[in-house]
Amino acid sequence: MNATMRRVVIGTAAVSMALSIAACGKAGDDKKSDSSSSSSSGGKTIGLLLPDSVTARYEKFDHPYFEAQVKKLCADCTVDYANAAGDAAKQAQQVSTMVTKGVKVIVISAQDSAAIKSSIQAAVDKGVKVVAYDRLAQGPVSAYVSFDNVKVGQLQGQALLDALGSKATTKSKIVMINGDDADPNAAQFKKGAHEALDGKVDIAYEQSGLWKDTVAAQKVKAAITQLGASKIAGVYSANDGMAGGIATTLKGAGISGIPLTGQDAELAGIQRIVAGTQSSTVYKAFKPEADAAATIAVNLLDGKSISSLATTTQTSGSGDKVPSQLLTPVSVTKANIKDTVIKDGLYTVSDICTSEFAKACKAAGLQ
Repeated sequence: MNATMRRVVIGTAAVSMALSIAACGKAGDDKKSDSSSSSSSGGKTIGLLLPDSVTARYEKFDHPYFEAQVKKLCADCTVDYANAAGDAAKQAQQVSTMVTKGVKVIVISAQDSAAIKSSIQAAVDKGVKVVAYDRLAQGPVSAYVSFDNVKVGQLQGQALLDALGSKATTKSKIVMINGDDADPNAAQFKKGAHEALDGKVDIAYEQSGLWKDTVAAQKVKAAITQLGASKIAGVYSANDGMAGGIATTLKGAGISGIPLTGQDAELAGIQRIVAGTQSSTVYKAFKPEADAAATIAVNLLDGKSISSLATTTQTSGSGDKVPSQLLTPVSVTKANIKDTVIKDGLYTVSDICTSEFAKACKAAGLQ
């Protein structure tokens, strides 16, 4: 889930309507490895391959939204779904299995964008159309749907500066925990964040957290040892998952009241923002992204043009220029939770304001 920011106010319904008229920092786990929503016999089947099940969005939002949009656009289409559980080799096998079944269009969020290249090439050689979803996979993909990931990083960096306020000086030491280098989005988030932060604060410690809360926590612990707890002015975390581990580490070190960024607008991240242990996240509305990918997939399946949908171009790590549709991310702080994730129906007030956060919710004006 990016140096002038455009202020954007979006609603999922509005963005979804625009999509229909036209035609989100991550390693996985072993919870759900090969779930499938339907068996494929080719023909009117679209494959959906997501990278991991530890990232809450994929199972809870992306998969059901994608399937619903496919059904809306193509009543006799089915979706063959599988999750790689953070295993790049498993995902490569999943691509091969779908090709063998005769699936004609595969939408994939790559666990490892470089490692999946040969599998995508093999699929394309068999006449399969491949759509890169959320992460730009290498190889001859037909289209790419994601958010403006450099903008995501810019929003994160600017939110950190805003939270620092007058403390944002070239002497302010910032700890920067980036995503996994195997994810091409991570480099774009990092690029955007540096564009916002460089020359304004001191990036005193920078490491990859591999999209894992445990790794991020370890890195921040090392940063505290190296820099000193009292010297750290703020922490850039590339996503909410890692921010969770970082927040725990900061609390354990007696550090409070400093900015901590995130991304993906995960429920736990929103709750930390309400509680004041995280300062911001980036909201990348899942439904518009899933709807866009499903719409492009159905058009490709039907042999229709996608030029009105994929109106820009991105260059992948393999040098392929890919027709792309990039959506706009939104920065979320305590001040606009109501106008973003609650307004769009991502979460209700009761989802956020459990008993643990009731007092903080009242103080934030959510209850």
